[in-house]
Amino acid sequence: MTGPRTSRPPIVILTALEVEYAAVRATLADLRQPPPVSGTRFEIGSLGGGAGEVVLALTSAGNHGSAVIAERAIREFTPAAVLFVGVAGRLHPGLALGDVVVATHVYAYHGAAARTGGLKSRPRVWELDHGIDQAARQIARRVDRARNLRVGAEGPRVHFGPVASGEVLHDAKVSQPLRWLREHYDDALAIEMEAAGVAKAGHLSAAPVAVVRTISDFADGTKSGTDGEHWQAKAVRNADGGVHNDQRTGPAWREERGWS
Repeated sequence: MTGPRTSRPPIVILTALEVEYAAVRATLADLRQPPPVSGTRFEIGSLGGGAGEVVLALTSAGNHGSAVIAERAIREFTPAAVLFVGVAGRLHPGLALGDVVVATHVYAYHGAAARTGGLKSRPRVWELDHGIDQAARQIARRVDRARNLRVGAEGPRVHFGPVASGEVLHDAKVSQPLRWLREHYDDALAIEMEAAGVAKAGHLSAAPVAVVRTISDFADGTKSGTDGEHWQAKAVRNADGGVHNDQRTGPAWREERGWS
């Protein structure tokens, strides 16, 4: 294995889409490729400000694939943490395009039992690691302070709350899956298709996982319009920047958990 060059364990960053992968990759230096792991290609790069190294991989869409790739990354590189970074659809109207959602917990919302009275929810839930939660909130406060100091400044806001993860791409104002979500998971801020798989892999491997998603569409039938305005590329830069693009941010994540 061609692993990290530093003595500190790396951070694994996973993305589902090529546009997300490209945004993360653009922030890394000294990129190199270790040998494939069961066919999966990884890249290793350095962060700025002495924040350490990142192992980057693409999971593609869906919770099943993301779980497999996450498990391979954890087993091969023994990371300090796994970050799942990318875009998501909005479920709550208080969020704007480009806003960042840090998942306090991930709902695998497709679990259910068919009974005489109808479908009964059987949710699976994974909570955010406490140390990562504390570090993320510290970073969010710093971002808010910086925004407030700029007169007339506008920018993405950071929200903490549940993320719903399933196998359906939602792009309709009204649908049966959406009614199911409203009935059983009405506190979910955003919806996506991979976080439950990554969270499950992290849980089984005792590796802390953080899910950082940025709103790129409203999950209401207008996705083609927001995609046409390149909101996926715009949004993912906010998610990635919140993790480590600022030289102060990478060390903050490590310091909060005692990784430095």
